[in-house]
Amino acid sequence: MTDVHDQKTRSYNMSRIKGKDTKPEMLVRRTLFSNGFRYRLHVKKLPGKPDIVLPKLKTVIFVHGCYWHGHENCRYFVLPKTRTDWWLTKINGNKFRDEKNKKELTCKGWKIITVFECELKKEKRVKTLAAIIRKLNNITEKLK
Repeated sequence: MTDVHDQKTRSYNMSRIKGKDTKPEMLVRRTLFSNGFRYRLHVKKLPGKPDIVLPKLKTVIFVHGCYWHGHENCRYFVLPKTRTDWWLTKINGNKFRDEKNKKELTCKGWKIITVFECELKKEKRVKTLAAIIRKLNNITEKLK
């Protein structure tokens, strides 16, 4: 099966996909800030360069796109019908790297929160963001 777009169009479409400052990431960041949490962004010295780092709580938050990180049983993760093997290899590589980074962070004493973009859609957003704030408040309480 061939692609529905020519190479130039496909290349342009793919170039528009952001890796930082995505809408789901911005939602989480705004919620954290408005609840008094201060954070660093994309700390290069940490494995996986986490999206959000809360140094005082020794906690990181990864905001994953369902497609790029192969979110199981998610309607937003659908394999393309073209170059399926290539995409499977790419996405499985992302998942493997995610697990490796999580293990490294855990070994260094970091707590990890992972949020998928589907959990930040309108119907689940309030519940998901409240759960993140609850987790962070629990971590804060344990540090006192």
